[in-house]
Amino acid sequence: MADLKSFAEQLVNLTVKEVNELAKILKEEYGIEPAAAAVVAGPGAGAAAPAVEEKTAFNVILKNGGANKLNVVKIVKDLTGLGLKEAKDLVDGAPKAVKEGISKADADALAAKLKEAGAEVEIN
Repeated sequence: MADLKSFAEQLVNLTVKEVNELAKILKEEYGIEPAAAAVVAGPGAGAAAPAVEEKTAFNVILKNGGANKLNVVKIVKDLTGLGLKEAKDLVDGAPKAVKEGISKADADALAAKLKEAGAEVEIN
């Protein structure tokens, strides 16, 4: 199934020139005459497809402080450099961003520490 999905993605991303070459190969080598090469190409096939950007900056969102809020407040304080009152306000005001624009590895590490303390965390 994954192979078919990959194949479908390749077909969708063909340029008009590539679709015409494919139609020629199908007709000459296999005796299959495509109904219309333009239909396979779809609208705007000649235009460059927008590049899919890989996400590089992540936000760690504290959804809920959990049952053991005190430990979560301590961790938030240590990881963010906030004062005790600010860290408590952040935990009490959940859902809130704990850190924004950090790497995936840092976001995963931060989320793991918060989850270990009993917090409910989301990375986006």
